[in-house]
Amino acid sequence: MDPEEIRRAWDGVAETYAQRRDPGGSDAALVDDLLAELPPNPTVLDVGCGDGARTLANLPQGSVGLDFSRRGLELAAETVPAARLVQGDMTALPVADDSVDGITAYHAVFHVPRERHPEVYREFARVLRPGGLVLMTLPSGRFETVRRGWMGGSMFFSAPGRQATLDQLREAGFDEVWTETADDPLGTSTDFAFARLGT
Repeated sequence: MDPEEIRRAWDGVAETYAQRRDPGGSDAALVDDLLAELPPNPTVLDVGCGDGARTLANLPQGSVGLDFSRRGLELAAETVPAARLVQGDMTALPVADDSVDGITAYHAVFHVPRERHPEVYREFARVLRPGGLVLMTLPSGRFETVRRGWMGGSMFFSAPGRQATLDQLREAGFDEVWTETADDPLGTSTDFAFARLGT
C-alpha cells in the first residue's frame, strides 16, 4: 500500500479501532514510566495518536497528537479536547528541531514500510531535545504484509525485526535503549522500547 492508501485505510477503520481498544492496560501504564523520566511540565509528542484514548489522554495537558488520519484526529479532538492536534507523516514530522521532551509511538511505526523506519527514528531524534526519550512499540518479528479484514478494512504492517529496530534506534542517536513487556488490550503481550537521545 502506498502512503495515500494507508491514510485512506486509517480513515476507514478509525472508529472501529477506537471502539475495540480498551483504554486501560499495562501498556498504557508505561506512559507513567516515561513521564517519570522527563523534566517537569514536559512537551510530549504522541505519534500515531489515533482517537487519543490510549496515550494522548494520559499525557500532560497541551501535549501534541500527530496522526496520518484526519478521522483519527477528529476522534482525538473529542477524546482529548485540550490536546494540540496535527495531521502529518512520521517520516517528515511537521515539528521544529529540539522542541519536545518525549515521544510516544504506540502501534504506529510498523505502518510505515520497513525500509523507511530509519527515517522515522532520525525524525524522532531531530525533534527531541538532547536527553529526550521515546516510548514505542517494539515489533517482535520481521514482516511486510497487508491484512485483509483487519478492523473491517485492510491495513499495511511492516517491520525489520526486533534486533534491527533496536540497532536502527541506536544508529539514529539513541544511545540508551531498554525494553519492557506489557499487555496489549487486543489480547496479546507486546514489547516496548524506551530510547534516550544522546546529549
